[in-house]
Amino acid sequence: MNRGSLGATSNCMGTAVEMDWARRLNIARDVAHALSYMHHGCFAPIVHRDIKSNNVLLDREFKACISNFGLAKILDVNGSNYTNLAGTKGYLAPELAYTTRVTEKCDIYSFGVLVLELFMGHHPGDFLSPIVEKTTLLQNLLDTRLPLPRAEIAGEMFQLIVVTVRCIEPDPSHRPTMQQVLKVFSTVERSPSDHLDYLQTGIVIPACWS
Repeated sequence: MNRGSLGATSNCMGTAVEMDWARRLNIARDVAHALSYMHHGCFAPIVHRDIKSNNVLLDREFKACISNFGLAKILDVNGSNYTNLAGTKGYLAPELAYTTRVTEKCDIYSFGVLVLELFMGHHPGDFLSPIVEKTTLLQNLLDTRLPLPRAEIAGEMFQLIVVTVRCIEPDPSHRPTMQQVLKVFSTVERSPSDHLDYLQTGIVIPACWS
């Protein structure tokens, strides 16, 4: 892939600036489509187990593809799907600390981390583990290397980040499916523009388990 990994592109000032907000939205959409196909469009669900910025590759036009399926697992719909712990620290779903049962919700948590990293310009780190539920403004979550998005793009980003924070819910049963995430993209594309200042709108971040 011409541009290498999303992680490398984001870490370089020149290419990070070239990867504007519209392109970042499209990258998130590409990854969501790929995961939705893996989870819902195959003969049996496929869980990647290592969704992270270094495993998302970009072509010359910033179209994204998921790579590195070495840890992927085909789920047995009639089985327990327990396996050895696998993945990358910082992207692993929190339930894997006490169970080795793999579900699609593990990828969904990693997708949530990935989207936050995509918009923040760096791994969200401690942002993922607030002691109590907190609220922050959309503007505070955005990569400072880019100018603030115009109103229309900010509205799309806000809707995506709202569903993204649901993806990082500690309880996997509270996370959406990838099909539900994809519906967010189609909904914001059809929604008429309004005059809400999304950059100054609060986003609730779920608390981690104690």
